[in-house]
Amino acid sequence: MYEVFVNDHPIILISELKKEDTFKYFLLENVDLSKVIKDLNNGKMQAAYLYHPEKEQLIKKFKSNIKTVLAAGGVVRNKKGEILFIFRNGKWDLAKGKLDKGEKIEKAAIREVEEETGIKKLKLGEFFKTTYHIFKRNGVYKLKETHWYNMTSEYAGKLKPQEEEGITKVEWLNSAQIDKALQNSYPNIKKLFNEIEITAE
Repeated sequence: MYEVFVNDHPIILISELKKEDTFKYFLLENVDLSKVIKDLNNGKMQAAYLYHPEKEQLIKKFKSNIKTVLAAGGVVRNKKGEILFIFRNGKWDLAKGKLDKGEKIEKAAIREVEEETGIKKLKLGEFFKTTYHIFKRNGVYKLKETHWYNMTSEYAGKLKPQEEEGITKVEWLNSAQIDKALQNSYPNIKKLFNEIEITAE
């Protein structure tokens, strides 16, 4: 199963059919994806299930319906166990951005975190998770596929938000602060933190 978010509403890719009263099913093979996205955006649906019988083909089939933009970012921890957040366009988020042409995903993840936060001394850890969301650019819907990596840094210097990217704050947050920040964040970020262990109090 995969979840692809359209703002706060999920498109759920499934390979098994279940009885569901509140959500509508579509065949992934011949779905009108633009209409599904519009119906989610205007509130006609709260969520949509897209079905294909082959589990390993789900995301590939979905991506054949929409242009994909690759991005990468980081879940950055310091020595205290705090996690690095940015405040962008009125919401709390994690630093990330799209790949440059020919750029490797791991390199892009580090570059984007450094550019958006001003942090230094980043150490790349293991790949963590991939998230998906749909956005609109120049009237065209696109899928952003973001690859997240665990990172650490002992940098204690001044953090600098990348204002030209709409970022106004960069802060290290502890457990209680993260709980509050997630109340004003994106569904994909909330999902990430369902799987993240936070040690800083």
